[in-house]
Amino acid sequence: MKVILLEDVKALGKKGQVVNASDAYARNVLFSKKLAVEATNKNLNDLKLQNQHKQKVEEENLEAAKALAKRLEDLKVEVKIKTGEGGKTFGSVSTKEISSAAKAQLDLELDKKKMQLAEPIKSLGMHEVPLRLHAKVTGILRVHVVAE
Repeated sequence: MKVILLEDVKALGKKGQVVNASDAYARNVLFSKKLAVEATNKNLNDLKLQNQHKQKVEEENLEAAKALAKRLEDLKVEVKIKTGEGGKTFGSVSTKEISSAAKAQLDLELDKKKMQLAEPIKSLGMHEVPLRLHAKVTGILRVHVVAE
């Protein structure tokens, strides 16, 4: 019997796949636990429509991420840090501080978890912070660290 999986089923397939299962297994396990539905013409058409919608939403997200990356090229954020004698900094600038500065100065909501700093910024000057906006898009935010 052909079934459409509604959830990932170990040793059978992933969600959204059309697979063959024995009649007894399909009726007694997959249908009763709502892990799958029978692959009728209506259900196959619904699956096709869901896949098209998912693909359209993914394309829109990709375009939005590309637009944001292009916008970030022209922007810079200024972050203040305490310094001592000779310009030596106390502490470092973290992604949380960069995110809050971007919200205050640029009115941009940037997720601190998407910032890919290899290590916290511990020096004054201009730094480039890569932002993972999408699986296929990485933007660069320029951060200017100045003495407080």
